[in-house]
Amino acid sequence: MRLRTVLATTTAALAAATCLSAAGPAGAVVRHHACSPSVSIDRFSDALDKTTYDDTFVGNLSALAVDKDGSLAALSDRSALFDLDARSLAPTSVVPLADESGAALDSEGLVVDRDGTRLITSETEPSIRRYSADGRILDRLPVPPSLRVAPAGRAVSNGTFEGLTLLPGGRTLLASMEYALSGDSPGLVRFQTWQRHGTSFRPGAQYAYPVDAGLGVPEVQATPDGRLLVLERGFTPGVGNTVRLYLADPRHATDTGGVENLTGQSGVRPIRKTLLTDLVTCPSLGATAKQPQPNPLLDNIEGMAITGYSKGRLKVLLVSDDNQNAVQTTRFSYLRVRI
Repeated sequence: MRLRTVLATTTAALAAATCLSAAGPAGAVVRHHACSPSVSIDRFSDALDKTTYDDTFVGNLSALAVDKDGSLAALSDRSALFDLDARSLAPTSVVPLADESGAALDSEGLVVDRDGTRLITSETEPSIRRYSADGRILDRLPVPPSLRVAPAGRAVSNGTFEGLTLLPGGRTLLASMEYALSGDSPGLVRFQTWQRHGTSFRPGAQYAYPVDAGLGVPEVQATPDGRLLVLERGFTPGVGNTVRLYLADPRHATDTGGVENLTGQSGVRPIRKTLLTDLVTCPSLGATAKQPQPNPLLDNIEGMAITGYSKGRLKVLLVSDDNQNAVQTTRFSYLRVRI
């Protein structure tokens, strides 16, 4: 099915959507609710929780991207790509996705490229495929052998390409592994890049990212100055989710593409990171949780998109993956981040 735009949404409309107060209508005075000196939350929305569109469950959302027309692309890890109205979040279309044999994907990362095609990761192999707007496979990027799931490589199942982003200028694509490779320190995950060559991408430098103990990396987004927003996330039964937002700088990190095992003694300079906020410190804004959470605002946050930027301040939209589970919630959270 071809993506269609029912409402001609613009980037300005998306910015307006992020300017609503926690409960107020359009035009209400913006209230910035501080999570930390660098991060505040404007509001959240559960409008899509446990809904359907065109006979497709609207949930399992693992990635977000701003489309060329200002609408939102929202990726489900159950092989569906939704187009959402940026202001209301109402779905306007859905495109089914599949691999070359027609099998479903474990689709986790999403980039809308400058020509409108979609770059989408699948965590299974892992893989990155380029799709047309109507869901046809156009290309498949090469993946370094060590990053493939064992026994083909050294990656653990369900721990591969979760995040995907294009760096400023559009020539460098970056994918984040969720967890460490076998043989690497559990505290070091690999970020792989590809360089654009004409209409294709070839593997480039690789970096080590130091993740907090017990957490993984579900999403990464490039900032306009070439740094990275990195989400780190974990879950403890009976306690709930931990979700932290970091600002990371890969510019002086060691290329680890030729390093077989990443350990504390490997002489590798990892990506530098700075904590922006632990989301447990955000005001709950009246949110409720269906399972134990240290803050009822929290859930299984997996997707993130930068929806606006001005003078060192970002508008950032987060979404949680409800896993089609009755005790989890599809929740959008609107943040402002000072970098």
